[in-house]
Amino acid sequence: MSTFLHGIGDYVGGIVLILAPYLFGFATGGIAQWLPMILGAAVIVYSLFTDFELGVVRVIPMRLHLIFDGIGGLFLAASPWLFGFSTEVFLPHLIFGILEIGASLTTQTQPRTRSADQSG
Repeated sequence: MSTFLHGIGDYVGGIVLILAPYLFGFATGGIAQWLPMILGAAVIVYSLFTDFELGVVRVIPMRLHLIFDGIGGLFLAASPWLFGFSTEVFLPHLIFGILEIGASLTTQTQPRTRSADQSG
């Protein structure tokens, strides 16, 4: 996957994660609700700081960004069992976590345009 497409996915996915508890009916105020919301906000923030086409500040290397994605996806996917809410809800966490892991493993590590190339 290109870094540009990945960036679109990050911003859209971050918003979806923030809204997921309300969209999928698990906005109960517990960790099941807050974890995807916090991870969604984190994805948006570190994407703004990533050195790729859709980054604004461009200080985080793409490879590190993908590591963040993989760790966040693994944490999100495992969270229903780690925090004991799997009997209430688990599918959104598992699906979005797996998608995040997949994106981290299939995205190119170099953007088409680099911030260093744009200095001239």
